[in-house]
Amino acid sequence: MGTKKKFAVILAGCGNRDGAEIHESVMTLYAIAKSGSSYQVFAPDIKQHHVINHYTGEITRESRNILVEAARIARGKISPLSDFDVQEYDILMFAGGFGVAKNLCNYAFEGSGCKINPDIEKAVRAMHSAGKPIGALCISPVILAKVLDQVTITMGQDPEAISNVKAMGAVHQPTHAGEIVIDQKNKIVTSPCYMLDSTIVDVANEAMKVVDALIAF
Repeated sequence: MGTKKKFAVILAGCGNRDGAEIHESVMTLYAIAKSGSSYQVFAPDIKQHHVINHYTGEITRESRNILVEAARIARGKISPLSDFDVQEYDILMFAGGFGVAKNLCNYAFEGSGCKINPDIEKAVRAMHSAGKPIGALCISPVILAKVLDQVTITMGQDPEAISNVKAMGAVHQPTHAGEIVIDQKNKIVTSPCYMLDSTIVDVANEAMKVVDALIAF
């Protein structure tokens, strides 16, 4: 199906409340492999903001590293984000999860005034400047809204999220489960995933649609 591409996939840890959303991460990797393309997983080699017990929902006293945690999803085949080289990859992809808003940036705490991790911003700017496509699921489009000028994205239907990304200068298109938004000019493809009351089937379908659209550029 189409031309084989090499994806760089950035994860924010492991677990939807404090890291990368596992369903979105796995379905993204599956969609890329099913398309006949390949991927390399990356994560920042830094301490995550906090650790949440996903059974109780409580913040623990543990300390974890984002790269080490994301390696769980990547089955150990992962590289520190500092090693990312824009010339080696055709497409950049972000899975979601609140770790994006806590670890890759501080959107969860600062809203539209958030700051982006320097290595994340560097990777996004490098890919965009090179005219290469970028995909983002769930909450991760907020990074593209903050780093790039006047991009068109979706984060579903949440009024606060929509207000925040508009304040950053982005154009927001509301979406329902299974839908994606394509910004042809900026070569950006986004989908809402678990920003909505989605099922794992919705997430799988969206990941496939996003990957196909990115490859089609």
